[in-house]
Amino acid sequence: MSRLNRSGLTLIELLVAMVLFGIVSLGIYRVLVNNQRVYQAQTQRIDLQQNIRAAVSILPSELREIDATDGDILAMGANTITVRAMRQLGFLCNTPVLGLGGPVLVIRNRPFFSVRDFNIANDSILVYYEGGQQSRSDDSWIPGRITAIAAGVCTDGSVGRTLTTALAFGTVTAPTGTLPATYAQLQQTGRIQSGAPVRGFEIVTYRAYQAADSKWYVGLQSGLSGGMQPLIGPILANGLSFTYRDSLGAVTAVPARVATIEVRVKAQTAQPLRQSNGTLGYPVDSVATIVALRNNRRF
Repeated sequence: MSRLNRSGLTLIELLVAMVLFGIVSLGIYRVLVNNQRVYQAQTQRIDLQQNIRAAVSILPSELREIDATDGDILAMGANTITVRAMRQLGFLCNTPVLGLGGPVLVIRNRPFFSVRDFNIANDSILVYYEGGQQSRSDDSWIPGRITAIAAGVCTDGSVGRTLTTALAFGTVTAPTGTLPATYAQLQQTGRIQSGAPVRGFEIVTYRAYQAADSKWYVGLQSGLSGGMQPLIGPILANGLSFTYRDSLGAVTAVPARVATIEVRVKAQTAQPLRQSNGTLGYPVDSVATIVALRNNRRF
């Protein structure tokens, strides 16, 4: 009986094996490429949704804290707004002596609410001015700045902080229908009382701007001369808009009469994605919200 010696593959068998291996490899490659494409698309859409959520979280919470009738809106436009952004809230635990230069304010360490602590370089303050105790028409806020911060003690012995300040007393317009129409903020001890709130703020600008990568973002500028930092984006070139309305719902261009601000943001993915028709494009999503400002009077 003859014996067949097959110590190796024939050429035909080798070619068949290589073809089968190529088919399997191509299938695996297509699966991996498709999975990678799906992963990138999901990641881009997740980033897009996060941008939208950031827009409806950051901007409304910032704008809701401002008081237009007290001058918190410094400038406003179709795609930009400059405001006094509140950063701290404390309470006086002494009655400051007024009329002798820079008033020294002592605020309680607790309660004290803040995004961060006072920054002498960038922050200013608003101190509540009681005025005459017999009238509510002269109540207002006095703007100022902090020149020094040190440890302090409240009149009741609790721990506090001493703020050396420079306050800008002036003449204030009284609410509509009040007599007299204006009044002077007097630098007399007792006009600012113990327990008065002290609000710290910085001037910030939110606007749409084009960055060095040629993409558009919602930017944040701290101060009047600071650099613009990307906050939300990328967005469309017309992806940020503000609409300002008074208490009657009419569009207004007067900062002191703004009661609500409508904010619209149109964001897009950072990278192009394959569309259903096979072409590359940037998916877009948008959000709109209306913010009611704090403490607005009924005009």
